[in-house]
Amino acid sequence: MALFRNKLLHLVATKQVFGSCRYATAPSSSLRDVLAAQIPEKQEEVKAFRKDHGKTKVGEVTVDMMYGGMRGIRGLVTETSVLDPDEGIRFRGYSIPECQKLLPRGNGGTGEEPLPEGLFWLLVTGEIPTQEQADSLSKEWNERAAIPNHVIQMLNNFPSNLHPMSQFSAAITALNTESKFAKAYADGVKKTKYWEYTFEDSMDLIAKLPTVAAIIYRNLYREGSAVSPIDMKKDWSWNMAAMLGYDNPDFVELMRLYLTIHSDHEGGNVSAHTTHLVGSALSDPYLSFAAGMNGLAGPLHGLANQEVLIWLTKVREQVGDDITEEQMKKFVWDTLKSGQVVPGYGHAVLRKTDPRYTCQREFALKKLPNDPMFQLVSKLYKVVPDILLAQGKAANPWPNVDAHSGVLLQYYGMTEMNYYTVLFGVSRALGCCASLIWDRAFGLPIERPKSFDTPHLKKLATKSANK
Repeated sequence: MALFRNKLLHLVATKQVFGSCRYATAPSSSLRDVLAAQIPEKQEEVKAFRKDHGKTKVGEVTVDMMYGGMRGIRGLVTETSVLDPDEGIRFRGYSIPECQKLLPRGNGGTGEEPLPEGLFWLLVTGEIPTQEQADSLSKEWNERAAIPNHVIQMLNNFPSNLHPMSQFSAAITALNTESKFAKAYADGVKKTKYWEYTFEDSMDLIAKLPTVAAIIYRNLYREGSAVSPIDMKKDWSWNMAAMLGYDNPDFVELMRLYLTIHSDHEGGNVSAHTTHLVGSALSDPYLSFAAGMNGLAGPLHGLANQEVLIWLTKVREQVGDDITEEQMKKFVWDTLKSGQVVPGYGHAVLRKTDPRYTCQREFALKKLPNDPMFQLVSKLYKVVPDILLAQGKAANPWPNVDAHSGVLLQYYGMTEMNYYTVLFGVSRALGCCASLIWDRAFGLPIERPKSFDTPHLKKLATKSANK
């Protein structure tokens, strides 16, 4: 009966094509129902694909790749997004400008930016949701947002010198007392049901993260002032802005934009890959995502945005706001010649300006065109790429997402740079959790790549070269 119901819901939610946009046309269907209808079809699709092409090679691994952090090795499947070197990130095939245009918007703020709820629906189903479907997610997350008392007590007892990301990760780990997946697994649930409990945990986790993040912020930077309760009339981002203590409508829009564009970046980045790896051991979504957040806390991953802001502040202190283009060029060259890098420029995959940088720049042009820090960022954008090309060391001389986000947050009064990665983490839950759901739906096994020691690898390389 349940299978018939899910199939019926799928037929009702028939896709209609408007240009390049795929809309689900059954606003009354919940995200879980739409997903339940999709999964059997996708399972069969992957099963047939593996049967026909399971032995097909899709890339080659070099010694440099193995020593170079597995850079460029094709070894993961991530349904939610693909990072194209020339086009940038695409969420289920949609570019960031397309998502900004097509995804539903919120009622609060100024209504200019997409709702992360709509982006999550897209990541999970591959379909652009209707406004009603996105609003239903807002309502459902609000209903799931309660934090257990032991987590609140733990957060309130943390010392003030414990980094915000350490607090964030610890709280997420402690939330696993609420895991429906862990309980179901302990009760012997069938593997075919794993995705359902992963979905439930993911929905609960995403719903609770803004409150966790707000408690951390208030404790560290607002003298432990109380976090306002969830407002059932507000969406996810609006509630988060309010709980943090910001009521500027433009800041609400910035949160919607920020939480949308930082959500996913295919599967190979540290936070996404770590979440996937730990999840492959059937650790519940709380434990898996907490592990991913420990990776995000690293200076080579999620801390880059604050490093950019520190460097920009240093530029202002040394040369002031009226710096000329020639002075800027000299400062950049002096930075490079001293052995330092220009933070916020270059990317491991992208070979063009990061679309996430571009949409933040467009936001700044509308909301804060005369801000001195934004003006500085704009001047850097004009000179740094050509300098890096002339230097000849950067494969990609263009700015990435971190080159801009800190400036926007600082403009609206959030000057606490150590906290920025927590916002990044709240956003990244959307992509990581969407991927975990499909990992369990596809029944992906525990991840365990083969490794070699250097002597063995030398033998293999010599043998291969002599063929």
